[in-house]
Amino acid sequence: MVKQILKSVREYKSKSLLTLIFITLEVFLDVLIPIFMTKIIDEGINQGDIKSIFIIGGILVLISLFSLLFGFLAGKYSAEASAGIAKNLRHDMFFKIQDYSFANIEKFSSSSLVTRLTTDVNNVQMTYEMLIRIAIRSPLMFLFSLFMVFSIHAKLSLIFLIIAPLLGFFLIFIANHAHPLFAQVFQTYDDLNNRVQENVQAIHVVKSYVQEDTEIAKFNSISQKIYHDFTQAEKLVVLNNPIMRLCIYSSIIIILLVGSHLVINQEITTGELTGVITYAAQILNSLMMLSMVYVTFIISIPSMRRIVEVLNEKPTILNSSKNIKTVKDGSINFQNVSFAYGNCQVLENINLTINSGEMIGIIGPIGSSKSTLVNLIPRLYDVTKGSLSVGSVDVRDYNLQVLRDSVAVVLQKSVLFKGTIAENLRWGNPKATVKDFDRACKIACCAEFISQFPDGYDTYIDQGGTNLSGGQKQRLCLAMALLKNPKIIILDDSTSAVDTKTDKSIRESLQNSLPDVTKIIISQRITSIKDCHRVIVLNNGHIEDYDTPANLLKKNQLYQKIYYSQCQEGDENE
Repeated sequence: MVKQILKSVREYKSKSLLTLIFITLEVFLDVLIPIFMTKIIDEGINQGDIKSIFIIGGILVLISLFSLLFGFLAGKYSAEASAGIAKNLRHDMFFKIQDYSFANIEKFSSSSLVTRLTTDVNNVQMTYEMLIRIAIRSPLMFLFSLFMVFSIHAKLSLIFLIIAPLLGFFLIFIANHAHPLFAQVFQTYDDLNNRVQENVQAIHVVKSYVQEDTEIAKFNSISQKIYHDFTQAEKLVVLNNPIMRLCIYSSIIIILLVGSHLVINQEITTGELTGVITYAAQILNSLMMLSMVYVTFIISIPSMRRIVEVLNEKPTILNSSKNIKTVKDGSINFQNVSFAYGNCQVLENINLTINSGEMIGIIGPIGSSKSTLVNLIPRLYDVTKGSLSVGSVDVRDYNLQVLRDSVAVVLQKSVLFKGTIAENLRWGNPKATVKDFDRACKIACCAEFISQFPDGYDTYIDQGGTNLSGGQKQRLCLAMALLKNPKIIILDDSTSAVDTKTDKSIRESLQNSLPDVTKIIISQRITSIKDCHRVIVLNNGHIEDYDTPANLLKKNQLYQKIYYSQCQEGDENE
């Protein structure tokens, strides 16, 4: 897991290495400081030698300045290296997510992926910076200082050999008990992000139904759980500081008691005792810093595991070895196709032939898997059984980009991005010209309302298209799809927000302007499919009937029921 994370260091290896070099130099100089402090006391103050005091004091100043410089450089490079690994992790995860199929996305959930890209990466960034700075500095400081204490007086150094293991036991105990609680917190963060995302996206519905208090209560419940888990974990972690201080002060008291006796017996000098006390502080502080690193590392383990899960996830839909890059036409053929979401079977034994250039309608009750059926065509999902071909070639043999460029899907829920109308339209074709815009927008019946905007195609769209009506957004999305020049265009109830007159104009434009393009229209409106060449009646994941609208009206009860119920409401009048 750690090895996988470290792969993202890449171009920041040199900065990480420089951090280690400067940290080592800083520690070496810091360890020299007590030696010269000992010399000032023993050779300067005790001997009354002012010259020695100034000379040794000058050396101390130089050592301190260089130590400060090396510490600054270590901090600079460690910050750049840790920010770099975070940048690379976000890059690697985001690029991996782009290759995910719908099934992969649903496995994690979008809110969980957001948490992993933000909170989890930030945790790893902080941990990496601590590892290349403190996790290197503290062991070096501990070993160098312990060596110096041994060189001054071996008996006094035995105190640290007793204190250090005892302290280590308590710190490991604390960290291991805190780790499960922190792991639980990050899972709850996913729920929190999901709640926030859902609330913001549906804020109009929340306000319309005056459900602000209900949403606040749900948010508070999840937030309170995070607070509770964090509090429980922090209660354990905060024990780290008092235990450290107890060990530090106990050690210093013992050193003072034993050391003063040794000074009186002239076994060590006053300066050497002062040096031992200074080294004691360095040794115990290094242990305390190591404990902080250990706790931080323990906290970040769940984050690293969650990141590695994203990086190691294998997309369920990949390009095949055949990698065919030409789609001959828009003909579609389903042969004994079945599809299941996990263990839930939603389509079964679908046999269907659609000729290139046909306009096909799909109708059926809510939940009859109409959208699932058409999502198989551009391989947003792969069939569970059977085969599905486009242009007489199995869709699994195509290059994914080529297939999806040839199959344009316009969803009922229109998705527009923050930017101008032109920028959104170019999602369909990055090289599209204004002439291309005019043609696509004319077919999609959105040219008229765009021309009424003062800035035309340069009109700015707010995030999610909130400054446009539902019908305007749907027509812009249709124009975006048309700019792909697809062989197949699928309208998944994507004219539900436009009036029946405009709906009819769009269908006529599609049929007249794109005679060779296969058009599939999913709709709950009979008026939207009554002019189709043939209509698929889908019910409970099965094709109940597949015929012309006229024949269906004579023989299919489900079609008749929908037709007459809407005609009685006046939907037939356009």
